[in-house]
Amino acid sequence: MPLQIGPVGAHPEGEPETSILTSRQASGILQPSRIPLDVHGKRLYVEWDPYAPVTALGQLVYFSQFLATAGLFRDWVADCPLQYSSPNAPSKTDVLGTLTLSILAGNRRYAHVTALRGDTVNPQGLGMDRVLSEDSVRRAFQGEADEPLERWQRQHLLRSVEPVLNEPWICDIDVTIKTVYGRQQGAEVGYNPHKPGRPAPPPRPTPAAVER
Repeated sequence: MPLQIGPVGAHPEGEPETSILTSRQASGILQPSRIPLDVHGKRLYVEWDPYAPVTALGQLVYFSQFLATAGLFRDWVADCPLQYSSPNAPSKTDVLGTLTLSILAGNRRYAHVTALRGDTVNPQGLGMDRVLSEDSVRRAFQGEADEPLERWQRQHLLRSVEPVLNEPWICDIDVTIKTVYGRQQGAEVGYNPHKPGRPAPPPRPTPAAVER
């Protein structure tokens, strides 16, 4: 009696992809959760998808929620001394919001603002209607007096640190090995033993090394 053995292929088939997708869907990996966030005047929903491309400003919406909850951005805009008389002038929210988004994105020139004009999500988090052009931002503070602008900025800068100054705290920082990420003034390469090549503030001279 001949053996009942079927042909065996050289390359056996693997598991069907449907089973993999089913298991992932069952575990919730392919179903991003929706997190509601209340920002300036509206509610946004954040979805985390592990298979989606990564964006550099993806977590900015959480910072917008912090600004909205604390009222920092709203009060900062309301106290701004800018005054526009033209009916075609942009709103102060759009002007200051465009500047804020540009700074948080790491921009260093007015021309870099153009890269933000395609963003339709983060401007909503600041209560903006639109991202302005680089020309509108460049001309925003032209002709304005320096003293009111300085007083406005100083007032809100102190507002962000004054509550902390009312509490006892200890500043224990060794600036000789403080890693600097960015372009802070005075940072030099060569003073960071933990990360060679990374800029760090130069060490301050000790009393014994000070010339008398």
